[in-house]
Amino acid sequence: MQLHTGGYFHVYNRSNGSELVFREDENYLYFLRLYRRHLTQHLTTIAYCLMPTHFHLLVRVKSEAIDEAQSAVGILLSSYTKAINHRHARYGSLFQRHTKAKWVDDERYLLTLLTYIHQNPIRAGLADRLEAWPFSSYPDLAGYRAGSLCDRELIATFFPRIEEVRAFSEATIKSIESRYWV
Repeated sequence: MQLHTGGYFHVYNRSNGSELVFREDENYLYFLRLYRRHLTQHLTTIAYCLMPTHFHLLVRVKSEAIDEAQSAVGILLSSYTKAINHRHARYGSLFQRHTKAKWVDDERYLLTLLTYIHQNPIRAGLADRLEAWPFSSYPDLAGYRAGSLCDRELIATFFPRIEEVRAFSEATIKSIESRYWV
């Protein structure tokens, strides 16, 4: 994973062997607490979605200390894995070896990722509406919930009104081709 200061990235990883990463609601919440503790000093969060076997983060790197930022991702995943291993009497690595960080090099791609990330629960059959999946930033960005993890100011530069976030997201549900799914 290679990050650079000021860059936007789609950061994602999945479990080994399709094992559940998040087995119960508390697991999702614990991951988000660890994320806040380890990564928010290095990254500005644009969007996120936690799925049973994987996660997606859309972030902007704000830290000049790139090595520390990259290390913090590893610390997050290691800390989470240790807790899950202890809680569920399992052993070994939970996540695939390398976390991916795909550089987001233009505005259109950023907006595509924003909707792609939020659409994961619908495409996986876990929710029938974007706002119904509680482990996503969509309810926050679309005004259904008052979460504080994501940078709403950045989203407001593209969508000045919450209704515009909703309309854009709903309009693009079917437009992202499956070949772009990670």
